[in-house]
Amino acid sequence: MIPETENILEVDKLITSFETDRGLLRAVDQVSFTVPAGKTVGIVGESGCGKSVTAMSIVRLLPQPAGKILGGHVYFRGRDLVRASEKEIQRIRGGEIGVIFQEPMAALNPVHRIGRQVAEVFRIHKKLSKKDAWAAATEMLELVRIPAPEKRMMDYPHHLSGGMRQRVVIAMALACRPSLLIADEPTTALDVTVQAQILDLMQRLQAEMGMSTILITHDLGVIAETCDEVVVMYAGRVVEQAKARELFERPLHAYTKGLLASIPTLETPPKSVLKTIPGMVAPLADLSHGCRFCQRMGRTAPVSRERPRFSEVSPGHWVETCPECTGNIEH
Repeated sequence: MIPETENILEVDKLITSFETDRGLLRAVDQVSFTVPAGKTVGIVGESGCGKSVTAMSIVRLLPQPAGKILGGHVYFRGRDLVRASEKEIQRIRGGEIGVIFQEPMAALNPVHRIGRQVAEVFRIHKKLSKKDAWAAATEMLELVRIPAPEKRMMDYPHHLSGGMRQRVVIAMALACRPSLLIADEPTTALDVTVQAQILDLMQRLQAEMGMSTILITHDLGVIAETCDEVVVMYAGRVVEQAKARELFERPLHAYTKGLLASIPTLETPPKSVLKTIPGMVAPLADLSHGCRFCQRMGRTAPVSRERPRFSEVSPGHWVETCPECTGNIEH
């Protein structure tokens, strides 16, 4: 893990599995990373790599009864959330840790007015009266720059555009001024202009509130624009982790290099074929115990059947040191 003197969150060898017809499948395999106070840590990777499952494991919102945390620790301000009581985790979730879910329409109740849903956060976590909670909710809509907040309080979710709905979800997540925000694909399905507005809004509110953020995305452009540190996940594991600038300038793992190479640049000729990463991610039931990216690259057997070491190859830069994927790195 990246060492820091002040970490608000420390995820240590987290293991999350799901009960399926094919048995117990491990979706998150000994994942470790830290979130420094006041910083933004991005988790990036292809769909199905375990980004969202990791986030939902942190706040214990896994699908039940299938999802299970089978090992590891999640330390939030020194408290292990994996072993916290249900009452304690409910108090922390939505209070000290805010969550922005992937789809705003899925996060909002379609049969309740916007005002009721935002005010409910204050009623539950701050124990405010109905009148005070309504006033606080109106202030939150104004804070996230929703025009005419008093009027919007009476609207239903379907009355608002996708960008406005996402602002409402952000207002709910930040209502109690959490010290940690988990944003799971907060700009999915939004056009580029609205996406930029939402990201700018989140950065402004983070600076004002002094909170830390975990940003989950598959968009490396968003990572480059907003994150201080980056965690690269592949097939349920962290394969590389570094400061954002370091990762973009000096990627070490073959998977990270493949992700970066797939991004078109201004020098990319028009109508040219974009680079892709060959192969497909193996199903969870068929994943190797050794290097999983070697498995994708078509090797019938990984270099070693043992899991590659996750090593610090330079200050703050960690990588899964499979010889096939990283070469002979000095560390």
